[in-house]
Amino acid sequence: MSLDPSQVPALVWFFHIARHRSFTRAAREMEVSRAALSQQLKSLEQQLGVRLLNRTTRNMSLTDEGQRLLDAISPAIGSIERAVAEVGEAHAEPSGVLRINTSRIAARLLLEPHLETLLTRYPRLRLELDYNDGLANIVSEGEDLGIRLGESVDEHMVAIPVTPPIEMAVIGSPAYFDRCGVPETPADLQHHNCLAYRFSSSGTLDRWTFTSPDSEHRTIVFEPRGNAVFNDDESMLTAAVQGVGLVKYLDLCVRRQLEEGTLVRVLQPWCKPFPGFFLYAPSREQRPAKTQALIDFLVAQRSSLGSKRSVTGKAP
Repeated sequence: MSLDPSQVPALVWFFHIARHRSFTRAAREMEVSRAALSQQLKSLEQQLGVRLLNRTTRNMSLTDEGQRLLDAISPAIGSIERAVAEVGEAHAEPSGVLRINTSRIAARLLLEPHLETLLTRYPRLRLELDYNDGLANIVSEGEDLGIRLGESVDEHMVAIPVTPPIEMAVIGSPAYFDRCGVPETPADLQHHNCLAYRFSSSGTLDRWTFTSPDSEHRTIVFEPRGNAVFNDDESMLTAAVQGVGLVKYLDLCVRRQLEEGTLVRVLQPWCKPFPGFFLYAPSREQRPAKTQALIDFLVAQRSSLGSKRSVTGKAP
C-alpha cells in the first residue's frame, strides 16, 4: 500500500510525541497546542486502524504497533529534519538549538568549563545538553551530536577526536597513602580500599584494567571491592579527596587535584593510553553552521588538554 501524503504531517507529530512520551513536551518543542497534537494522533490511529499509544492521565507508553512504527520512521524523519535545518545554513551565523548527548564526565571536562566563552562567541546558539552515561542513538533521539570515549562510538558514525589519548589514573589522597601505604603493582590493590563505580545504564561495576609495563604487555583485570559504591563520578572523587579510599578516574579530569596535591597518582606504568573523547555525528555532509561551530570549538581546545597531562602528583 502506498503512503498517503496526507499522513506525513501526522507521522511527524507522532514521532515527536513518541520520542518525548509526552504531549506537553512535544507541543512545547514544536510550538503547537497540546490539543492539536492529540487530534493529529487520533486521526492517524483512525487512518491506520491501530492504537499507537496507550495513554492515561499520568502515563504514556507505546503499543507494539506504535513501537514498530517509531523504529521504522525515526531514521527517515531525523534525516529530513536535519536536511531542512541545514538548507541555507552553510555560511550562516551559528544559531538555533544544538542538542548534544553526552556523558556527565565528558560534559564536565569539555563543555561546562567553556560554556560562557562558547555562548558569548555565538549568542544566537542555544545548547540543550542531554546527560546520558549509556551510548545513545542520537538519530532516533533527534539529537545533533554526541560525545563519548572513542572505543564506544558506533563505527557507522563520523567521529572527531576532541581530546588526546587518555589514561585511567588510580588516585588517592596523601592522608590515605600515609595511613595505608602505596601500592606498587595491581596485586597490591587487594590490600587497599578500592572504591567502585556502578554504571547506571547497565548496572555493572566498572572493573579496573591494567597492562603490564614489561614486554609481555599482560592484561590484568581487577574488580574493586571497597566499602563504597557510587553511580556519580563527582561523589566518588570527593570520597577519594577525603581519604576514604582509592578510585580509578580519567587522568585529564583530575589534573587540578593532582596539581594542588589533594590527590596523588599511583601505578601509572600499568595504565596504558587509549583513545580519548570523540564528538560523533551521523554524517559529515551538509553540516549546519551550529554543528560545525561546536566541532571547531572543541577541536581547538584539544591541544590545551594535551599540554597538561604530564601532571602525576607525588606519592608520599
